[in-house]
Amino acid sequence: MFRGALTIWGRDMWVLRRSVFSELVAVIAYPITLYLAFGVGLRGYIADVDGIPYALFIAPGLISMTAVSAAFDESSWSMWFHRKVQRTIEEYRVTPITVYDIVIGKIMSGFSLGAIKGIAVAIVIFLFTPFRFPFAHFLTYLLFIALGSMIFSCVGTICGTVIEKPENIGRVQGVVIVPLIFMSGIFFPLSSYPETALPFVRALPTTAIFEGARLALLRGFIDAQFCLTLVVTAAVSFVLAVWVFNRKIEG
Repeated sequence: MFRGALTIWGRDMWVLRRSVFSELVAVIAYPITLYLAFGVGLRGYIADVDGIPYALFIAPGLISMTAVSAAFDESSWSMWFHRKVQRTIEEYRVTPITVYDIVIGKIMSGFSLGAIKGIAVAIVIFLFTPFRFPFAHFLTYLLFIALGSMIFSCVGTICGTVIEKPENIGRVQGVVIVPLIFMSGIFFPLSSYPETALPFVRALPTTAIFEGARLALLRGFIDAQFCLTLVVTAAVSFVLAVWVFNRKIEG
Protein backbone atom coordinates (compact mmCIF):
# COMPACT_ATOMS: atom_id res chain seq x y z
CA MET A 1 0.00 0.00 0.00
CA PHE A 2 2.70 2.49 0.98
CA ARG A 3 4.75 1.79 -2.14
CA GLY A 4 1.98 3.19 -4.33
CA ALA A 5 1.49 6.13 -1.98
CA LEU A 6 5.21 6.90 -2.12
CA THR A 7 5.08 6.81 -5.91
CA ILE A 8 2.29 9.39 -5.97
CA TRP A 9 4.07 11.51 -3.37
CA GLY A 10 7.31 11.35 -5.35
CA ARG A 11 5.55 12.47 -8.52
CA ASP A 12 3.99 15.47 -6.75
CA MET A 13 7.34 16.44 -5.22
CA TRP A 14 9.01 16.20 -8.64
CA VAL A 15 6.41 18.58 -10.06
CA LEU A 16 6.92 20.92 -7.09
CA ARG A 17 10.65 21.17 -7.78
CA ARG A 18 9.99 23.18 -10.93
CA SER A 19 8.14 25.95 -9.09
CA VAL A 20 9.35 25.69 -5.50
CA PHE A 21 11.01 29.14 -5.47
CA SER A 22 7.93 31.01 -6.71
CA GLU A 23 5.76 28.94 -4.35
CA LEU A 24 7.88 29.92 -1.35
CA VAL A 25 7.98 33.61 -2.29
CA ALA A 26 4.21 33.68 -2.67
CA VAL A 27 3.45 31.86 0.57
CA ILE A 28 5.94 33.80 2.70
CA ALA A 29 4.49 37.18 1.73
CA TYR A 30 1.14 36.87 3.54
CA PRO A 31 2.21 35.65 7.03
CA ILE A 32 5.25 37.93 7.03
CA THR A 33 3.00 40.90 6.20
CA LEU A 34 0.74 39.98 9.11
CA TYR A 35 3.74 39.55 11.39
CA LEU A 36 5.22 42.93 10.47
CA ALA A 37 1.84 44.69 10.69
CA PHE A 38 0.75 43.21 14.03
CA GLY A 39 3.85 41.87 15.72
CA VAL A 40 6.20 44.72 14.81
CA GLY A 41 3.92 47.60 13.89
CA LEU A 42 1.68 47.32 16.97
CA ARG A 43 4.16 46.06 19.55
CA GLY A 44 4.38 49.50 21.13
CA TYR A 45 0.61 49.60 21.62
CA ILE A 46 -0.10 46.03 22.75
CA ALA A 47 1.05 44.82 26.14
CA ASP A 48 2.68 41.47 26.69
CA VAL A 49 0.27 38.52 26.55
CA ASP A 50 0.62 36.27 29.60
CA GLY A 51 4.14 37.59 30.06
CA ILE A 52 5.11 36.92 26.43
CA PRO A 53 6.03 39.77 24.04
CA TYR A 54 3.26 40.14 21.49
CA ALA A 55 5.54 39.62 18.48
CA LEU A 56 6.63 36.32 19.98
CA PHE A 57 3.07 35.40 20.98
CA ILE A 58 1.78 35.47 17.39
CA ALA A 59 4.86 33.89 15.75
CA PRO A 60 4.02 30.19 16.39
CA GLY A 61 0.45 30.70 15.15
CA LEU A 62 1.56 32.30 11.89
CA ILE A 63 4.00 29.48 11.25
CA SER A 64 1.31 26.88 12.03
CA MET A 65 -1.20 28.73 9.85
CA THR A 66 1.21 28.63 6.92
CA ALA A 67 1.83 24.90 7.31
CA VAL A 68 -1.80 23.78 7.62
CA SER A 69 -3.09 26.20 4.96
CA ALA A 70 -0.45 24.94 2.53
CA ALA A 71 -1.44 21.35 3.36
CA PHE A 72 -5.08 22.15 2.55
CA ASP A 73 -4.20 24.02 -0.66
CA GLU A 74 -1.92 21.33 -1.99
CA SER A 75 -4.33 18.47 -1.25
CA SER A 76 -7.49 20.20 -2.51
CA TRP A 77 -6.10 21.76 -5.70
CA SER A 78 -3.90 18.81 -6.56
CA MET A 79 -6.75 16.34 -6.14
CA TRP A 80 -9.17 18.52 -8.15
CA PHE A 81 -6.64 19.19 -10.93
CA HIS A 82 -5.60 15.57 -11.26
CA ARG A 83 -9.22 14.43 -11.20
CA LYS A 84 -10.83 17.02 -13.50
CA VAL A 85 -8.06 18.35 -15.77
CA GLN A 86 -5.18 15.91 -16.15
CA ARG A 87 -7.34 12.83 -15.43
CA THR A 88 -4.36 11.38 -13.57
CA ILE A 89 -6.68 9.73 -11.04
CA GLU A 90 -8.21 7.63 -13.83
CA GLU A 91 -4.73 6.53 -14.88
CA TYR A 92 -3.95 5.53 -11.29
CA ARG A 93 -7.09 3.40 -11.18
CA VAL A 94 -5.98 1.13 -14.05
CA THR A 95 -2.75 0.32 -12.20
CA PRO A 96 -2.27 -1.77 -9.03
CA ILE A 97 -2.43 1.48 -7.02
CA THR A 98 -5.29 1.33 -4.51
CA VAL A 99 -7.67 3.98 -3.19
CA TYR A 100 -5.66 4.04 0.02
CA ASP A 101 -2.48 4.66 -1.98
CA ILE A 102 -4.02 7.67 -3.72
CA VAL A 103 -5.44 9.24 -0.57
CA ILE A 104 -2.32 8.61 1.52
CA GLY A 105 -0.10 9.88 -1.30
CA LYS A 106 -2.07 13.11 -1.57
CA ILE A 107 -2.05 13.54 2.21
CA MET A 108 1.73 13.04 2.25
CA SER A 109 2.12 15.61 -0.53
CA GLY A 110 0.03 18.15 1.35
CA PHE A 111 1.93 17.50 4.56
CA SER A 112 5.31 17.82 2.82
CA LEU A 113 4.45 21.08 1.12
CA GLY A 114 3.03 22.43 4.37
CA ALA A 115 6.23 21.52 6.20
CA ILE A 116 8.44 23.16 3.57
CA LYS A 117 6.45 26.39 3.58
CA GLY A 118 6.12 26.43 7.36
CA ILE A 119 9.89 26.09 7.76
CA ALA A 120 10.48 28.90 5.25
CA VAL A 121 8.16 31.24 7.16
CA ALA A 122 9.68 30.19 10.49
CA ILE A 123 13.18 31.08 9.29
CA VAL A 124 12.09 34.55 8.18
CA ILE A 125 10.01 35.25 11.31
CA PHE A 126 12.71 34.18 13.73
CA LEU A 127 15.16 36.48 11.96
CA PHE A 128 12.97 39.28 13.34
CA THR A 129 12.43 37.64 16.74
CA PRO A 130 15.48 37.08 18.95
CA PHE A 131 13.95 34.01 20.55
CA ARG A 132 15.65 30.68 21.16
CA PHE A 133 13.80 27.62 22.40
CA PRO A 134 14.92 24.23 23.74
CA PHE A 135 15.03 21.46 21.16
CA ALA A 136 12.54 19.41 23.21
CA HIS A 137 10.01 22.23 22.84
CA PHE A 138 10.49 22.16 19.09
CA LEU A 139 9.79 18.42 18.94
CA THR A 140 6.49 18.77 20.81
CA TYR A 141 5.63 21.70 18.57
CA LEU A 142 6.15 19.48 15.52
CA LEU A 143 3.67 16.97 16.95
CA PHE A 144 0.87 19.53 16.73
CA ILE A 145 1.96 20.72 13.28
CA ALA A 146 2.10 17.15 11.97
CA LEU A 147 -1.39 16.28 13.24
CA GLY A 148 -2.78 19.62 12.06
CA SER A 149 -1.29 19.23 8.60
CA MET A 150 -2.72 15.72 8.34
CA ILE A 151 -6.20 17.00 9.25
CA PHE A 152 -6.05 19.84 6.73
CA SER A 153 -4.66 17.50 4.07
CA CYS A 154 -7.58 15.13 4.62
CA VAL A 155 -10.09 17.98 4.48
CA GLY A 156 -8.41 19.28 1.33
CA THR A 157 -8.56 15.82 -0.23
CA ILE A 158 -12.27 15.63 0.52
CA CYS A 159 -12.87 19.07 -1.03
CA GLY A 160 -10.80 18.22 -4.11
CA THR A 161 -12.79 15.00 -4.48
CA VAL A 162 -16.36 16.31 -4.21
CA ILE A 163 -16.09 19.87 -5.56
CA GLU A 164 -16.68 20.21 -9.28
CA LYS A 165 -16.00 23.93 -9.83
CA PRO A 166 -12.58 25.28 -8.81
CA GLU A 167 -13.97 28.56 -7.51
CA ASN A 168 -15.88 26.62 -4.86
CA ILE A 169 -12.59 25.54 -3.27
CA GLY A 170 -11.85 29.22 -2.73
CA ARG A 171 -15.29 29.66 -1.19
CA VAL A 172 -14.63 26.86 1.27
CA GLN A 173 -11.38 28.55 2.24
CA GLY A 174 -13.04 31.94 2.69
CA VAL A 175 -16.19 30.80 4.47
CA VAL A 176 -14.92 27.87 6.55
CA ILE A 177 -11.13 27.56 6.76
CA VAL A 178 -10.13 31.19 7.31
CA PRO A 179 -12.77 31.94 10.01
CA LEU A 180 -11.84 28.77 11.90
CA ILE A 181 -8.17 29.74 11.79
CA PHE A 182 -8.68 33.29 12.98
CA MET A 183 -11.15 32.26 15.70
CA SER A 184 -8.51 30.00 17.23
CA GLY A 185 -6.45 32.62 19.00
CA ILE A 186 -3.61 33.36 16.59
CA PHE A 187 -3.68 37.07 17.40
CA PHE A 188 -5.26 37.06 20.86
CA PRO A 189 -5.40 34.85 23.97
CA LEU A 190 -8.34 32.47 24.37
CA SER A 191 -9.13 34.19 27.67
CA SER A 192 -10.55 37.06 25.58
CA TYR A 193 -13.61 34.92 24.86
CA PRO A 194 -16.60 35.00 27.24
CA GLU A 195 -16.60 32.14 29.72
CA THR A 196 -19.72 30.68 28.11
CA ALA A 197 -18.07 30.47 24.68
CA LEU A 198 -14.66 29.25 25.81
CA PRO A 199 -15.51 25.50 26.06
CA PHE A 200 -16.81 25.50 22.48
CA VAL A 201 -13.77 27.38 21.16
CA ARG A 202 -11.37 25.03 22.95
CA ALA A 203 -13.15 22.06 21.38
CA LEU A 204 -12.34 23.24 17.84
CA PRO A 205 -9.56 21.27 16.12
CA THR A 206 -8.06 24.54 14.88
CA THR A 207 -7.78 25.79 18.48
CA ALA A 208 -6.04 22.55 19.40
CA ILE A 209 -3.58 23.11 16.55
CA PHE A 210 -2.71 26.75 17.17
CA GLU A 211 -3.04 27.09 20.92
CA GLY A 212 -1.54 23.64 21.50
CA ALA A 213 1.41 24.42 19.23
CA ARG A 214 2.01 27.78 20.94
CA LEU A 215 2.01 26.22 24.42
CA ALA A 216 4.36 23.49 23.22
CA LEU A 217 6.89 25.83 21.60
CA LEU A 218 6.91 28.70 24.07
CA ARG A 219 6.35 26.82 27.33
CA GLY A 220 7.12 23.19 26.55
CA PHE A 221 3.64 22.22 27.80
CA ILE A 222 1.52 19.55 26.13
CA ASP A 223 -2.21 19.99 26.65
CA ALA A 224 -3.78 16.51 26.84
CA GLN A 225 -7.20 17.74 25.69
CA PHE A 226 -5.73 19.37 22.60
CA CYS A 227 -3.72 16.25 21.77
CA LEU A 228 -6.78 14.02 22.10
CA THR A 229 -8.84 16.38 19.94
CA LEU A 230 -6.23 16.30 17.18
CA VAL A 231 -5.69 12.54 17.26
CA VAL A 232 -9.43 11.83 17.08
CA THR A 233 -10.01 14.45 14.38
CA ALA A 234 -7.07 13.17 12.30
CA ALA A 235 -8.36 9.59 12.48
CA VAL A 236 -11.93 10.57 11.60
CA SER A 237 -10.87 12.89 8.77
CA PHE A 238 -8.64 10.19 7.26
CA VAL A 239 -11.39 7.57 7.32
CA LEU A 240 -13.83 10.11 5.86
CA ALA A 241 -11.36 11.11 3.11
CA VAL A 242 -10.89 7.47 2.06
CA TRP A 243 -14.64 6.79 2.16
CA VAL A 244 -15.58 9.92 0.17
CA PHE A 245 -12.87 9.32 -2.44
CA ASN A 246 -13.76 5.67 -2.87
CA ARG A 247 -17.47 6.47 -3.15
CA LYS A 248 -16.79 9.20 -5.72
CA ILE A 249 -14.50 7.08 -7.86
CA GLU A 250 -16.66 3.98 -7.77
CA GLY A 251 -19.76 6.08 -8.45
